Order: sequence, then C-alpha cells, then structure tokens
Amino acid sequence: MIILILLISFFFFIVGIRVMSLGKAVCVLDENNVKGTIYLEEIDGNKTHIYGKIMGLKKGKHGFHIHEYGDLTDGCISLGGHYNPFERIHGGPDTKKRHVGDLGNITANKNGVAHINIVDNLIKLRGKYSVIGRSLVVHEDEDDLGMGQHKDSHTTGHSGKRIACGVIGYASNH
Repeated sequence: MIILILLISFFFFIVGIRVMSLGKAVCVLDENNVKGTIYLEEIDGNKTHIYGKIMGLKKGKHGFHIHEYGDLTDGCISLGGHYNPFERIHGGPDTKKRHVGDLGNITANKNGVAHINIVDNLIKLRGKYSVIGRSLVVHEDEDDLGMGQHKDSHTTGHSGKRIACGVIGYASNH
C-alpha cells in the first residue's frame, strides 16, 4: 500500500498536477470601466499562482503590481507604492532583486481583455510578508521593468497612472 501511495504521489509530481492548494486569495477590480477577478493561490509551498481575467483595457501592455496598502479611501491613489519589504529597486518578475510586488506587465488583446497566468516565488499568502490586505493595481502604460532611463524607472517602472485596483483578501473557498 505504501508503495502504491508513493507511486501515485510521484506521478502527480512528474506531470505537474497540484495535489493540494495551500491557500487561496482573490482580488476584484472595478474601476474606470476596467473589471476583473484575479486569484492568488499558493502552490508547492514556495510559489504563488496568480491568474484571472481583466476586461476594459486599451490594447497593449500594462504594468501590474502589488501595492503596499489595501486603503481605498482615496481610490487607487491611497494604496502606497509597490510592496517592497526588502527595500530593493524596481525590476521585472524575473529580476533577481526586485520589489516583491513587481509582477511586470499584462497584455490586453484587441478586445481589451488580458488573461493573467503568473507563477511567482516571492508572493506569499501567509506569514510576515503576506500580501493579504494589500492591493493589486493595473497601470495605464507598460512597465519598463526598471530598465528605462526615466526618473521613475527604478521606483515604478514608469508605468503611468493607476487605472484599476482592488484589495487582496482570502477567498471564501480558502
């Protein structure tokens, strides 16, 4: 029996099927005719899968970040900067040293729809550096991933104004 369980577990590991979700959160965006639902789900103990759909965007790339606060008292403006507990400069999702909240760009198609499918190893849903209670923000312009020559490239990726935002909270099926 133990050998059978080990063989089944090995099979699931090899084919990449998630046996168990470690935690799930959700963020609903509804601002400036931009609407969407984004899910964050811990997988494999040290990675988070961020997925969902956003509609109402202009075609092209848009900066996509987790911001410091979940304070919507002044709309997207009161959410603070990118979530950056390790005080690093702005970068892209594949940059070795970056803000935790730097998720790069999402791309909207000609119909204004962006399908999100990101796996990240810095985003956490539990513990000291949890993103629960923080926010997700979609920006008007493309994020230069900290590689531009603009004054704000190393802080915001020169991604423009905030066009949609929402607070990240635990999902009801957590």
